[in-house]
Amino acid sequence: MGGAEVVRVERGHYYEDFEVGRRFVHHWGRTLTLADTVTFSTLTMQHNPLYFNREYARYLGYREVPVHPLLVFATVLGLTVEDLSEAAGPFLGADDIRFGVPVYPDDTVYAVSEVVSRRESRSRPGWGIVEWKTVGYNQRGEVVIEYRRRNLVRLRAAREAETWEEGHGDVAG
Repeated sequence: MGGAEVVRVERGHYYEDFEVGRRFVHHWGRTLTLADTVTFSTLTMQHNPLYFNREYARYLGYREVPVHPLLVFATVLGLTVEDLSEAAGPFLGADDIRFGVPVYPDDTVYAVSEVVSRRESRSRPGWGIVEWKTVGYNQRGEVVIEYRRRNLVRLRAAREAETWEEGHGDVAG
């Protein structure tokens, strides 16, 4: 394998990049389909007919089968990863999850996040805990979900102090 050059591309943000009040308008949106919600409900064994039976959904007052709210949460959280936690450490949880208007098939969801707090970890030197508030909305600007989440995030100084040698990377051994 002679002569292959290893190019390392840094992605994501470090703790120092997350100043309280910094706002991220996540550039991707995601259009959800009826197939998405039926598949999600089936794969997660969510056998509530609201999420796969149009007549039942209408009987309950919905205009059609809504997208499963946990799929909405997972999708909106996924939209934020590139900006917030792509270079981060472990996900530390989500709180204050509130669902807004229902999402229906062919709605497109978007996300905006703001840094609400941060502090250096007391138990893990070189790391900090960052908390964001995220709001997901549809193509009409209606709020579909909002929540707060936290991640462990590497401090830049700690990352720069590490040495990386070709062949070792993230592989133990």
